[in-house]
Amino acid sequence: MEAFEEVIAKASSKPLEVELTGEDECGLYFTSGTTGVPKATLLTHRNMESVAIHENYAHRETNNDNFLLLQPLYHTGGKMHWFGNLIVGARATMIVGEKITPKLIFETIQNEKATITMLLVPWIQDMVSALDSGELKLEDYDLSSWRLMHSGAQPIPPSLVRHWKEYLTNVQYETHFGLTESTGPCIHLGVENMRKLGAIGRPNLNLDARVVNEKDEDVAPGKVGELILKGDNVMKEYYKNPEKTAETLRNGWLHTGDMVKMDSDGFIYFVDRKKDVVISGGENIYPAEIEDLLHALPKINDAAVIGIPDERLGEIAAAIIEPKPDVVLTEEEVKEFYEPRLAKYMWPRRIIFDKVPRNPTGKIEKPKLREKYAP
Repeated sequence: MEAFEEVIAKASSKPLEVELTGEDECGLYFTSGTTGVPKATLLTHRNMESVAIHENYAHRETNNDNFLLLQPLYHTGGKMHWFGNLIVGARATMIVGEKITPKLIFETIQNEKATITMLLVPWIQDMVSALDSGELKLEDYDLSSWRLMHSGAQPIPPSLVRHWKEYLTNVQYETHFGLTESTGPCIHLGVENMRKLGAIGRPNLNLDARVVNEKDEDVAPGKVGELILKGDNVMKEYYKNPEKTAETLRNGWLHTGDMVKMDSDGFIYFVDRKKDVVISGGENIYPAEIEDLLHALPKINDAAVIGIPDERLGEIAAAIIEPKPDVVLTEEEVKEFYEPRLAKYMWPRRIIFDKVPRNPTGKIEKPKLREKYAP
């Protein structure tokens, strides 16, 4: 370790004679590791510039905005959204080292006059629950500066958004979707497209997106396929991992491993991670669809669906359900809720009541659940 003052004392005051191009390497960011071991993703200056320009365009940020940044800076989620503010010299407010609670969010928006924030699903759920119970009261806070909330990092249940909007009627909402390999946000819904709530949106500026089959052929609108991307925000490589890079960057396209559908208007709907698909008796079951539905049951705080081995069917879907605090929820209640709403082959064959683990970016840590329940 070296003292900052000593470094400054030895440094020259002359300008650095270093020429940078867009292709120069800028930073290493690790993937979330929700489907395996996290990978080091090498991003360039052009990647960063591209996402900053799009985020500013998408959120119409000016230097009067103040972005409330709750996510860790080592991840491309909240940080790259904040770049839309940064590129026009706008402020950011950060919460560091404290547990994120609805009360803390409201207090910070009020005290710092924050205008934009990105909230993950657990935080939105906590906020709605606190407002429902009366633990949190809107009239106790001045939230007039708050103009926009957006969310991502996982599928966003439309029922949760609608419930949230019942309280925060004057705050606009939008959805985004991204991955570390695309320098964070790459698909964006936009406040003007709430009629498409449930979609993750359309591709960012200067980005091409396709939905393809196993042969990289485009699938028809409404059919499930893998999302692939091409544009200035696509990573340079996985750092010192040429094999995985060659597997992911093929024919100039980033193969995301995300299964999606695209409608006739070009809006994309997330289905699930390719590696999370449960194949039960030859049928593909997409856990995210079941998780979305379970979030609509008022007694459920969080839910995750994984595949566990089964001798007859190969795999069956298991639902790990975290009830809301101080609520009694039975297996029968859960089944009565989902059975009329899901095709029979999609029914979870096991219901497990347990806490749903999430990483600091809000994504469900399914490897941990598989290790515990499907070793």
